[in-house]
Amino acid sequence: MSSSRLAGRIRLARQRKSTTTTIASLIALLALAGCGSGGEAGGLAADAPLPTTIPPETKLVVADQQERLQSLFRASGEFDKMPVKPEFANFTGGPEVLEAFRSEAADVAIVGDTPPIHAQASGEDVPIIAAYQVDPNSTRFAVAPGANVRTLSDLRGKKIAYAEGTAQQTSVLRALEKAGLTTNDVQLVRLQLAEFNDAVRTGAVDVAPLNEPRLTRFLAQTGGTGTTLPIADTDGTSTGLSFLYTRRAALEDPAKAAAIRAFVQHFVAARQWAATHPNEWIDFYYVKNQGVTRADGERIVASEDEVVFPRLDESLIATQQHTIDLLLADGGLPRPLNAHDHFDRRFDAVIEDAVQRVGASRAEIRHGG
Repeated sequence: MSSSRLAGRIRLARQRKSTTTTIASLIALLALAGCGSGGEAGGLAADAPLPTTIPPETKLVVADQQERLQSLFRASGEFDKMPVKPEFANFTGGPEVLEAFRSEAADVAIVGDTPPIHAQASGEDVPIIAAYQVDPNSTRFAVAPGANVRTLSDLRGKKIAYAEGTAQQTSVLRALEKAGLTTNDVQLVRLQLAEFNDAVRTGAVDVAPLNEPRLTRFLAQTGGTGTTLPIADTDGTSTGLSFLYTRRAALEDPAKAAAIRAFVQHFVAARQWAATHPNEWIDFYYVKNQGVTRADGERIVASEDEVVFPRLDESLIATQQHTIDLLLADGGLPRPLNAHDHFDRRFDAVIEDAVQRVGASRAEIRHGG
């Protein structure tokens, strides 16, 4: 069977499952959105102090991926400490999250560095309210068994998994830039993130950028025949950044804005709990939820290195601007964007208070390359 037919069959099977899941999630989320926030009508100005009073009937809907956030909140105990209990719904990538935002069916989400850029480019006002960073090299380029790709220069002419609107998209662009190649020098195979593992495992693509736990799952499934490009080659192709972002309309609602403020505080505490209780976190999420072995869970956590919460400052904004410029140069954006417009820096003080309270790190962001 040809690789194109195999990729099509992978897509069809995944699409059936993904469509059913997404429709069910959106129906449930729309029902929640119809309940309202419980607060007064919106109108909170973008530069007004963030409210702290949360009416008891306030609704907060969180778009999750791989059930990571809800697992983090429940394992750490922060879910029970929240003044308003968030509703979680699972999605497979930034584009699906954006659709939930557009339908006002979700209020806040966690994504990589690229989805907020595409959202802003499409005219959506989705401010970034918090960031955290793991080791940028925890995202690796997986190579299909027998693909004969050992360095970045070997990518010429190869099939590469490509998901527009995701952090993996810009990882591919940075890799090509570092290798002195362009998208015209390779074959980009457009897939959903959920399809990456099967595509590279079966050889439907030669290479796919995988983050955890997808990377560990790929290595286990290929039994040593699947490999990764060396870090010395791919260093600098990922930022290691994840963002919490939200809808502007949610921040204009005083009740939701107060709930989002509390969510950010408890998120920092939950993420720091995972860093200081690795054994409990590995068992709860990687072993019981994601189905990897304890040894693989330990490898995943070790690959992230120290988790830091960078300030929403000029250094972080400049890093995001570089990603914007990379997408623009490749023709992936319809117009130039200014990264300064994408951050709500009122939340920096909220993050600082939470970091100080739980003993987390605010070290400078790490740059690869």
